[in-house]
Amino acid sequence: MRLILNVIWLVLAGFWMAVGYAVAGVICCILIITIPWGIASFRIANYALWPFGRDVVDKPGAGTGSLLGNVIWIVVAGVWLAIGHVITGIALCVTIIGIPLGVANFKLVKVSLVPLGKEIVEVP
Repeated sequence: MRLILNVIWLVLAGFWMAVGYAVAGVICCILIITIPWGIASFRIANYALWPFGRDVVDKPGAGTGSLLGNVIWIVVAGVWLAIGHVITGIALCVTIIGIPLGVANFKLVKVSLVPLGKEIVEVP
C-alpha cells in the first residue's frame, strides 16, 4: 500500500514540492552562512518525494540554535513552502482517492515551517 501511495503522491504532489524544497536549498547554499538551511531543505526534499513509510521526529540534541534557525527559516522560505503544502493538500482532498495524500501534505506543513532539529526516520 505504501508503494501505491508513494507513486500516486510522486505524480500528483511530491515532485513539485520536492522541486520547491530543492530550489530553496540551492538558494540557501549559495551563501555560506545559510548552508544548514540548505542541507535541511534537501533532506526534506527527499522526504517530500517519498513520504509514506517514513516519519519526522525531533532530534534529541536540538537546542537554541535550531530554534533561532527555524525563526529565520520561517521568514525566508518556510511560509512559502507551507502555503504550497496547504494549497496542494486542499486540492488533493477534493477527491476521495486524494484524501490520504492531502492529509500527508498537511502533515508536511509543520516540517516545512521548522525543519531544523528534525530527523527523518523509517517507520517499521
